[in-house]
Amino acid sequence: MTALLLLLLLTLGLCVFLNTVFLDRYYRSTKMKALKLSYETLNKAENEGRFDSDEFDSAIHRVSERYNISLIVLDTDTETLKVAGGDSEFLTRQLLGNIFGRSSEKGERGPGNVTVLEETEHYEIRTMTDPVSGSGFIEMWGTLDNGNLFLLRTSLESIRESVSLSNRFFIYAGLCALLLGILVSFFVSKRITEPISEITEVSQRMKEMDFQAKYTGNSKNEIDILGRNINEMSEKLEQNISELRTANNALKLEIEKKNEINEEQKEFLSSVSHELKTPIALIQGYAEGLKDQISEDPESIDFYTDVIIDESRKMNGMVKRIMTLSSMESASDKPEMTRFDVSVMIRNYLRSSEILIRNSGVRVTAPESTGVFVWGDEYRVEEVFMNYFSNALNHAKGEKRVDVSLSDSDDNKIRVSVFNTGDPIPEESVDRIWDRFYKVDKARSREYGGSGVGLSIVKAAMESMGQPYGVLNFDDGVCFWFELERG
Repeated sequence: MTALLLLLLLTLGLCVFLNTVFLDRYYRSTKMKALKLSYETLNKAENEGRFDSDEFDSAIHRVSERYNISLIVLDTDTETLKVAGGDSEFLTRQLLGNIFGRSSEKGERGPGNVTVLEETEHYEIRTMTDPVSGSGFIEMWGTLDNGNLFLLRTSLESIRESVSLSNRFFIYAGLCALLLGILVSFFVSKRITEPISEITEVSQRMKEMDFQAKYTGNSKNEIDILGRNINEMSEKLEQNISELRTANNALKLEIEKKNEINEEQKEFLSSVSHELKTPIALIQGYAEGLKDQISEDPESIDFYTDVIIDESRKMNGMVKRIMTLSSMESASDKPEMTRFDVSVMIRNYLRSSEILIRNSGVRVTAPESTGVFVWGDEYRVEEVFMNYFSNALNHAKGEKRVDVSLSDSDDNKIRVSVFNTGDPIPEESVDRIWDRFYKVDKARSREYGGSGVGLSIVKAAMESMGQPYGVLNFDDGVCFWFELERG
């Protein structure tokens, strides 16, 4: 708005300046061009022999009226040939006075306030002021190409008064325009600047990733169209950024998962190599001893053979467990959920393990209830129970007792618990016992052939079925548990 008002003031001042400085010069220049045009018309008519025609008389009078020019043409005997726009006697006296009078030098004031503007071989142009009336004139007089005399005379209206009048008009008109401009600017700026300010605010919030800001204008002008286009751009940009972030997050998770898998593979290979190193070394050592016939004693040979068989059995068991774990962790191997009696499954497993239980010297108690139906993958549930029970047998101390129990849990579930007397699990190891190849007591694990994979199988099996599992420490022992949906 301020810029528009300054522009109006500047335009007004420029008009007054140009009017004052250049209007008088332009006015005189225009008058001189009109006189020269009339002179050329006279000369051309004389040269073409049309000087006495009616057509030329009409043309002369049109020029005289159009440019307010008085003219007279005299022959060499001062007889009047043509006259237009003025008194013949006055124009004759003026022409003869110019011829026989004294002219001033070009650009200098002469008698009667005469100033010569232009002078050539055939004519002279000058300004003069009537000493009586004060009126100004521009005269062009001289000879035509055929020698005839001519005078062209036009009045200089009061250009200074015209300039002053014009300046006053510009000032009054400018003040009115300024007042009108203030009013128009107020309303126009309100209609223009407010939408532009709103668009600026919307774009600023977009720059700060805030896409909730929207342009609210609903007109059909260019600014409102721009605002609606910005709204559409904001929505598309928000959608694209959302999709990009989703894809980026998925890619990040995929990379993290890939890195995690790579680390797990490295750890797995390292652990397998470590676990197989001892039995392979024993088998190799005792086999080489047999080959080299270190001892011919039948008992020693039997001992060597038993060690090889025992270590081979341990390696075979560990490989089978690793394959079981790999199968359960595979995304393509889905659990087959069925309804079965978990109490029957436990009783059948304990019946098949009677020799193992008897040799361990552990007293086992089991639930006598039947008809305890649950939902789950029966094969995986049996794997879980088998690992819990074999761990309990191997770690039972003191009273050497293992208690298997079934109980109701929250959320309509059945909890299966396997408790063994003995030493509690150290607190620092409670969260790690589910990791592959982790062993709380490595010496004891080696003694009974533990590979550190059993509880990892438990973790993989229960998580594949989406059911909880865990361990509880007691003063006199440890209890492992898992839960299944009641069937």
